[in-house]
Amino acid sequence: MNVIFLSKRQGRARQLNLAHPLTLSLVGGLALAVLGSAFALGLQFGRGAQGGVLGDTLSFGGLLAEQKREIGELRQQLQLRVDAMAMRLGEVNAHIIRLDALGKRLTEMADIDSHEFNFELEPPSGGPEGGGEGVSAQVPDLTAMLSRLEQRVNLRDSQLAALENVILARELKEQIHPAGRPVTRGFISSYFGERADPFDGREAFHKGVDFAGSMGDKVVAVAAGVVTWAGQRSGFGKLIEINHGDGYVTRYAHNQRTLVSVGEMVKRGEAVALMGSTGRSTGPHVHFEVLRNGRQVDPLSFVGR
Repeated sequence: MNVIFLSKRQGRARQLNLAHPLTLSLVGGLALAVLGSAFALGLQFGRGAQGGVLGDTLSFGGLLAEQKREIGELRQQLQLRVDAMAMRLGEVNAHIIRLDALGKRLTEMADIDSHEFNFELEPPSGGPEGGGEGVSAQVPDLTAMLSRLEQRVNLRDSQLAALENVILARELKEQIHPAGRPVTRGFISSYFGERADPFDGREAFHKGVDFAGSMGDKVVAVAAGVVTWAGQRSGFGKLIEINHGDGYVTRYAHNQRTLVSVGEMVKRGEAVALMGSTGRSTGPHVHFEVLRNGRQVDPLSFVGR
């Protein structure tokens, strides 16, 4: 088979015999070269694709490991949060126990019926059911719930503390209010009001009540207060004067000996002197006076208490 080529420059025709051995060798070599190049390119492309898949696989494995690590950290943080909430719940529970103890003590101090105000039981509650469909309970925010609970506990604590202060103030007022007899034994020998003077027989106003007894008997305070006089005073002999506050002052006169000094705090029932007959006196007794806002009042109204 012959292939004819025409030359534009020289205008001559040339022939190429494809059946010639040399021509066949050239064509075969060219075909092999083309096939070899195609095979090499395909092999290179195949290796590149395999490397991309392997890289994606390694990258996905690293992502999974990172997520596992983050899950572990979140679990640890959650456990710490739960532990902190459990600790706060324990503190609130302990606070509530202390409030219950305070409530019981206040109930006893105020002499309230324990069945009426019992801290050991939950307060009764109730009410009619709603007419509409019920709403499912939602999971609350534990932190917010604990904060509200702490606020309620703090408010209850303040209220109970205020109640305790009121009760203590009432008890203090009872302690400083004159009540009872100024002697542990003896009898009333002279009352408050108009009487005949024991020395000259003239009519005179007696500003106290006299309690007769034996020399050296104890003279006791009828209320808590502060000693404002402890010593001699004209007509009274050895005198003890106690200021109880709220406008009340008591006097204990004609004592044999005083047992307290000025500025000293005394309690109700505490011995402040020993009975005697000093000053303007006819025998062992204690002259007892109660002053309210600077004026003597009848001590019998307090002795009866």
